[in-house]
Amino acid sequence: MTTSKTQYRAFLLLGLAMLFWAGNSIVGRAMADAIPPFTLAFLRWFGATLFVLPFAIRPLRDDWPKLVASWQSVLVLGVLGVGAFNTFLYSGLHYTTATNALLLQAAMPGLVMLLDRLVFGTRSGWLQLVGTMISMVGVIVIVFRGDPEAALRLQLGKGDLLIMGGVLVWTLYTVLLRTRPSVDGVSFVAATFFIGMVVTAPLAGWEWIAGLRMQWSWQVGATLLFVALLPSVAAYFIYNAAAASVGAARAGQAITLMPVFGAFLSAALLGEKLHDYHAFGIGSICVGIALGMLALHRQAPAEMPGGARAGAQLED
Repeated sequence: MTTSKTQYRAFLLLGLAMLFWAGNSIVGRAMADAIPPFTLAFLRWFGATLFVLPFAIRPLRDDWPKLVASWQSVLVLGVLGVGAFNTFLYSGLHYTTATNALLLQAAMPGLVMLLDRLVFGTRSGWLQLVGTMISMVGVIVIVFRGDPEAALRLQLGKGDLLIMGGVLVWTLYTVLLRTRPSVDGVSFVAATFFIGMVVTAPLAGWEWIAGLRMQWSWQVGATLLFVALLPSVAAYFIYNAAAASVGAARAGQAITLMPVFGAFLSAALLGEKLHDYHAFGIGSICVGIALGMLALHRQAPAEMPGGARAGAQLED
């Protein structure tokens, strides 16, 4: 597969990851009263680790020397992208609305571009900048339902600050992904999932001691299975590989798809209606991402981050 085809494939797979993560936010909000946030985060990574481990034993054995040599990077990425981000997200969804959470997460693409520029000196072309801004306008239109006055009524509270903490953590994770060791994707995901499980275990234990317990039902069981497999195993494999292929800024831009999928999922699962502002916002987001893909096409393959290794990872 050629480099350009691999990178376009990365964009398509990023869309699938955003679908899973949009579902994760909706499920996290819907089950907020049934599952304490730290408990949900711990059980998510416990389940994901159990699922990945049988496939990771041989790669981990082969890659162990590289993982140990780069333990600082693996530890930081595991704490940030697996442990901390989801802890912030699930905690915030207990105190804020899905609308506020989507708006705050829409800041990720711009923050990724800014931090990538400050830390690694990565320059984004004008086409990429314009595409990102157009996509973010589409997100804002969807979040505020096409009503400019809604922006004036926006109130930020404890939950919003927690979501913003998650946004900053994910921004760091995305930018620092380029520091990950050159190991098999299964090894890296298994190592970071285990770190996330260890980080969230004491917090879940604290909830248990405080008397915060799950309200068991088949919906809770289905939720735990869903968050352990699709937003965790599938989405993290996709996002890590795609970020290596197309770069942090373009991978971050894909996050603007989350409110699009959120709108469709809310309509399908919660019976909410789609309106004209949804069409305008979705169109703007798609135009912005298309400009990002055009910028990718115009960029020489030699300038792309990750090089042949990133492409090969997506082809495996």
